[in-house]
Amino acid sequence: MSDIIITPDPNVYLPSSGDYDPEDWRSETTSIASSLYKGFMENGRRYQTLRDSEYFSPSDERQFETYEMGHLACLLMNAKGPNPLFLSPVLSPKHVLDIGTGQGSWAVDVADMFPSAVVRGVDLFPPPVDWTPPNCILEVDDVLQPWTWSQKFDLIHLRHGIGAFTPDEWDSLYQQCYDNLEYGGWFEQIEMNICCECDDGSIPADNILYTWGPRFFATGEKLGKSLEVTKTMRSSIEKAGFIEVHEKETKWPIGAWPKDKSLKEAGMVNIQHWLAGMEGYSMYLLTKYGDPVPWTKEEVLVYVAEMRKALKNPRFHAYQRARRVWAKKQLPDQFLKAESPGS
Repeated sequence: MSDIIITPDPNVYLPSSGDYDPEDWRSETTSIASSLYKGFMENGRRYQTLRDSEYFSPSDERQFETYEMGHLACLLMNAKGPNPLFLSPVLSPKHVLDIGTGQGSWAVDVADMFPSAVVRGVDLFPPPVDWTPPNCILEVDDVLQPWTWSQKFDLIHLRHGIGAFTPDEWDSLYQQCYDNLEYGGWFEQIEMNICCECDDGSIPADNILYTWGPRFFATGEKLGKSLEVTKTMRSSIEKAGFIEVHEKETKWPIGAWPKDKSLKEAGMVNIQHWLAGMEGYSMYLLTKYGDPVPWTKEEVLVYVAEMRKALKNPRFHAYQRARRVWAKKQLPDQFLKAESPGS
C-alpha cells in the first residue's frame, strides 16, 4: 500500500542523506498526483485510474458537489443525536480513519471536533481541497492493498461504499479494518439504499421512480459488485469478528414534503443530492451494462431527466432507507480476565 499524501503529514520522515534527494521525491509525487488528477474521461465524466477494477462513480467536480450534499444530509438526519458525525461511543480518539473520504468533509469535521486526534481520509482520487485542519491528512490510496500505516485506529468510518467492492473484497476490507483497530476500537458504516419508497400511496405504482433501485441492482450484479450492501453489511461485519454490533435504520425523505421541520430540512438537502448525483451514479452502469443491454449516453440523459421531473413532483412523498452499523473490536482475553468479577 503506497499512498500519496495530499495534505501535509507531520509524521512523514524524509531521509536527507545518501543518494536520496527530497526534490526527486517531490517531483515524482507531483507527477503521480498529476496523473491521478487527470483520471480518464468517458461520456463527459472523469473516473479514477488508481485501481484497475471498475468503479462506477465519477471522480470530478460535479460528483464531489454531490458528495458534499450527501454529507450534509447525513448530518441533518443525525442532528438530534449527541454527535451528528458518528454513533460509536468513542469519546477521545487519537487516530481516526475515513475510508472513501471523497472530498474529505467527514474527516475535516471530525478533525475539528477532536483537535488532539490525527484524522486520515483515504480515497482513490485526490480530493479537491485547498485547506484542511493541521490534524487532518487526506491521502490517495487503495484500501484493498495491505495497509502500511504504523498506528492502529480508535475509529474507522466508511460511507457510500455501495458498488465499490466484490463480496470477497468486502470480506477482505472488513478484516483489514478489524486488524487495524486498537482493542476496544470501533468500526462504523452508513449506507443508503438506492430504492425510492413511499408509504402513503402518493406515488403511483407504475411511476418511473420505482424503476431506479431494481434497475441498478441488476447492473450491479452484472458488474459483480452488489449495490445492495445495506442487506449484507451487518453479517459481513460480524463475520470479521466484531462484537457489540449495533444497527439503526432510518427513512430519509427525498424532498421537502415531511411536516416535521428537521425532516423537511433534511429532505430538501437530500433531493438536491439525488438531482445532482443521478447522472453520475447512472452513466457508467447504464452505458456499460444497461438494462437489459447497454444504453447510449443520450438514453441515460433522457432517463435521468424523467427521474428528476418525477422527484420534483410536490405531491410525491418519496423516501429512501439508510442503514448504519457500528461495532467493536474485542478486547484481548487477558484484559477480559483481569476485568471479570473475582479476578
